[in-house]
Amino acid sequence: MKVTRDKWSKNFSEWFDKVLYEGEFYDYGRYPVKGVGVWMPYGFRLRRNVIYFIRELLDSTGHEEILLPLLIPQELLMRETQHIKGFESEVFWVTKGGSQDLDVKVSLRPTSEVAITYMESLWLNSYKQLPKKYYQIVSVFRYETKATRPMIRLREITTFKEAHTVHETYDDAQRQVEEAISIYSKFFDELGIPYVISERPEWDRFAGALHTFAFDTVMPDGKVIQIGTAHNLGQNFTKALDFKIQRKDGSLCYPNQTSYGISDRVIAVLISINGDDHGPVIFPKVSPLKVVVVPIPSKDTEEVTEKVMAYARKVGNALSEAGIENVIDLDPEKTPGEKYYIWELKGVPLRAEVGPKELNNSTVLLKRRDTFQSKLVQFSDLISAVNEMLDLISKDLKYSAQKYLEEHVKYERNAQEAKSRISSSGGIVELPWCGDNSCGMKLEEIVDARVLGYPLKEKEVKDPCAVCGKTAKTVLRVAKTY
Repeated sequence: MKVTRDKWSKNFSEWFDKVLYEGEFYDYGRYPVKGVGVWMPYGFRLRRNVIYFIRELLDSTGHEEILLPLLIPQELLMRETQHIKGFESEVFWVTKGGSQDLDVKVSLRPTSEVAITYMESLWLNSYKQLPKKYYQIVSVFRYETKATRPMIRLREITTFKEAHTVHETYDDAQRQVEEAISIYSKFFDELGIPYVISERPEWDRFAGALHTFAFDTVMPDGKVIQIGTAHNLGQNFTKALDFKIQRKDGSLCYPNQTSYGISDRVIAVLISINGDDHGPVIFPKVSPLKVVVVPIPSKDTEEVTEKVMAYARKVGNALSEAGIENVIDLDPEKTPGEKYYIWELKGVPLRAEVGPKELNNSTVLLKRRDTFQSKLVQFSDLISAVNEMLDLISKDLKYSAQKYLEEHVKYERNAQEAKSRISSSGGIVELPWCGDNSCGMKLEEIVDARVLGYPLKEKEVKDPCAVCGKTAKTVLRVAKTY
């Protein structure tokens, strides 16, 4: 079977909507509230696997999980004016309880920097308790006024992992940001998601942050999506809430903080980046199912068909005993072709086909979802063959996704060339930049795209700044974004 990607690349929006619903990942647009979706059982299993992995990474690096209230009182949210300024147009306010006006206006959390800082001021009072690292995985609410998109641009973000840390000094906080970048790098690497890391420019940092670092990747339609951020908040929130700790010498100081987060967008990317016209290919590490077993009934006798069904159960049981998540599709009302269509749309990495021929020879036909290549293996070799093929699929998916990203990161010397490239093929364009904010903002205007930021390590650039013509210090990345 030939792998085609025309619909996937040329009509991605329609492809994505179809996959989410027909693949039973996520039901979007039918719940009677704009900008929210419903996780269906299969998608929820994918979400659970992703959450399990990020929890493992955070727990193993000394983070402690907490759960903050959903409601934040207006007075508390307003204490950090720069923060609320960044979110004020997106805040959902609760003003009534039943038919009565509330004494205190409260918001549905847009994020939790102010709320956690308030609680930290009650919990922490000495340098001896630092550094402290908390995280939670919750819903956050933002009144998104642009066109909403399932998993990508929502009013309720249901898988918001936010970490919040406290440090005695700025330098220690910056080291924590570096750890956060390392954790996210491992997270995305293990999930086969390619990325570029940029420091956001001064005019586009998280509200209240001294520095913002972002992970971005390129989607099938050429648009760029932010999949993770890490912020050095300095003392902005601790000063706003008058949160002090005692140093070793007995003096008091405002501690430094960091925060870093990921969201449903990670799952949107997992579903999208390795897709084709048949549907997604879910990365094996987090795929809800690793193998679907499809019995091929006999064309001759019912007796042989029953034996094939029993053999399919034997194959599925062997996989289960080896800890390999699988499903045996025994639906008698669907043809094998119909079953292939369904499970390809769900992105199950591997298919195990068994028919009369496999029954007679004690074999199993394994077929890769990504390439549709087949391999006939003996039942006695089933487990080792499946594990070997899943590993190979993981490596190949990771390689092809990385290659796709690299093909969509290009360097251009001037803004007009960048605008033309982004207009025609999307992706990320790097332009020579002198480092001046005014030139960076002018680039956004000229190219008609968003500045993503600049690389963590300055790139040597021989060409002059694409705006002012002065000596360039590094490159500035621009792209059409979600």
